[in-house]
Amino acid sequence: MKDTITVGLLGLGTVGSGVIEILEDHKESIQHKTGCDVTIKTVLVSNLTKPRDIDNTSTKLTDRYEDITQDPDIDVVVEVMGGIDHTLTILREAIENGKHIVTANKDLVAQHGAELFEASSRNQCDLFYEASVAGGIPIIRSILDGLSSDKIRKMMGIVNGTTNYILTKMTKEGVDFDSVLKEAQELGFAEADPTADVDGLDAARKMTILSILGFSMPFNLEDVEVKGIRGISLADIQYARQLGYSVKLIGVAEHDETGVAVNVEPTLLPVEHPLSSVNDEYNAVYVYGDAVGETMFYGPGAGKLPTATAVVSDLIAVVKSLRLGTSGSAYVQPQFPKQVKEKKDQLTKKYMRLHVHDQPGMLMELTKIFAEYGISFDQIIQREADKDDERELMMVTHQVSEEDFKRAYNDLESLSSIRSVDSVFRVEGSN
Repeated sequence: MKDTITVGLLGLGTVGSGVIEILEDHKESIQHKTGCDVTIKTVLVSNLTKPRDIDNTSTKLTDRYEDITQDPDIDVVVEVMGGIDHTLTILREAIENGKHIVTANKDLVAQHGAELFEASSRNQCDLFYEASVAGGIPIIRSILDGLSSDKIRKMMGIVNGTTNYILTKMTKEGVDFDSVLKEAQELGFAEADPTADVDGLDAARKMTILSILGFSMPFNLEDVEVKGIRGISLADIQYARQLGYSVKLIGVAEHDETGVAVNVEPTLLPVEHPLSSVNDEYNAVYVYGDAVGETMFYGPGAGKLPTATAVVSDLIAVVKSLRLGTSGSAYVQPQFPKQVKEKKDQLTKKYMRLHVHDQPGMLMELTKIFAEYGISFDQIIQREADKDDERELMMVTHQVSEEDFKRAYNDLESLSSIRSVDSVFRVEGSN
């Protein structure tokens, strides 16, 4: 049995430096838990001339990934550099050379996880990825281990810190979307190109991973219905509050006898719902199980040390597997074939905000169209608009199928009284 486990680290950015910091600061504790030393031998960086704050003189910097993937002394490769195609090439080679993998790369796991898991199992290697979803929250390990005896019916949560920060600022300070986004970029909460965050793609990748694990079905990113927060206005947030709701970007994965539906979209939540109080860059995930009922996991969704904590926890799991001789046995193939719900079976409530011409019979025309599809309303608010001949309507439906709502929405275009449909959001819960 080896007394030292040697690590190759791919990436020395925020999370990479956090991994080194935790391994150094918690060295004695990790040795006690694993029974051996864990040492970083080589770190892959893109620029060797850049000054680095690494006190450990035994750690080598390289710009050649082969120095890690082909080094027989390296047992585990920790990947925190991001990217997809080039990173996939590196990890393929590392696995074929018998290296165990720890990654924080949600994009890679969501798109190429099946391939990497198959290669890991074939080579009797471990592949862990706790940090790929919700930063420092141990949601993946909780689903795989803590809730493994239960049947999960629904997972719902805030899994993107950038959008939650933006919506929190808009709600609490009344600042418009563009201004908050700019501030988030200056503070480092949002990337220079915020597309993946604000358009919901980041959250969709995380919900893909959770759906595969929670429902044991081989889902893909293409199976997720995605809508981001670019279209949310201060008016929507203010009107939602008057109706008794907050606005959050929510990922929802639901499973029943008709199949599974996975969605990421702006959602109205009752203000008393626990997720309504999750603010700034924090994440939270609800898991509903047949036996356990409701459980909620809350914590920082990103950041240097929270994410690095999840990475090092996975590294410790790899080391324990090595010492127990169980490497490569953690991954279990999805048990069931994929079953995606049809639109007619996806039931939810909807919020709409629209501008209409102020004319006799306008509201009757509108409700008649929805009535044709069996859609009724839980709440309706009518207000004066900026123009004298217009009114602004805010409406919350009772539960409706996505198929029927889409048909009714399309029929609205034929009404001369409709000037514009400004917003359509999902509604969870009721007031």
